[in-house]
Amino acid sequence: MRSKWNLGSIGLRTATLFGFLFIHIPILLIIMYAFSTDEKTFQFPLPGFTTKWFGVAWDRNDIWEAIILSSQVALISTFIAIFLGTLACLAVYRSQFFGKEIISFLVILPIALPGIVTGISLRSAMSLFGIPFSTWTIVIAHATFCIVTVYNNVLARLRRSSHSMVEASMDLGANPWQTFRFVILPNIATALLAGGMLSFALSFDEVIVTTFTAGQQSTVPIWMLTEFIRPRQRPVTNVVAVFVILVTTIPILVAYYLTKEDDGRKK
Repeated sequence: MRSKWNLGSIGLRTATLFGFLFIHIPILLIIMYAFSTDEKTFQFPLPGFTTKWFGVAWDRNDIWEAIILSSQVALISTFIAIFLGTLACLAVYRSQFFGKEIISFLVILPIALPGIVTGISLRSAMSLFGIPFSTWTIVIAHATFCIVTVYNNVLARLRRSSHSMVEASMDLGANPWQTFRFVILPNIATALLAGGMLSFALSFDEVIVTTFTAGQQSTVPIWMLTEFIRPRQRPVTNVVAVFVILVTTIPILVAYYLTKEDDGRKK
């Protein structure tokens, strides 16, 4: 019995290791080729190492324009998601009414659907209402799925919190705004921050929905998709990819540790 358990444990760990390598080796290759002296192909081993592509990328105005646009869209989408996601969560939490589960499902639906379905739906709706494609159409599109991350984080936090604190606040004479400001908001602050960071990361590197709602605008992922088919632009594209990896990974790690520390305190 012990030997079978050991074989199963070894097999599970081996499968986990292969899965981990399968996911992360391509990311390591992108980082590695950002320092390659090769301009057009992916030679291995690398013919040499250089940092000149970082300087080339730094001097490209089109890259800066894409980064600025992606940052603006991600920030605005995140603030909209925090506002609307929190309101939706507070409206649904501890409320019993007809259609509650349907509303919860509709809030989560945009991130559950394939991106191409969401993108086509949003483009069709915007074309139907005659909305010109601009930065704001990208913001609207990104906010639809960013709301979900905030909604889920805040709802999970409220479910782990004791409602007696809210009842005590109301019994002591606090009005709804005071209760929200001094009781509910401090309790969900880290959930809001974690949800906001996840929303920023999702928005910054989103490409499928953006393709259908950007019009002539070029965010960082769209710029990368366009430039990657040009052989001489691959090293610069890898440099921008490294930047995107950092911008999206750091918020996710911070959000993870925020929720992890909060769970530790709850226990």
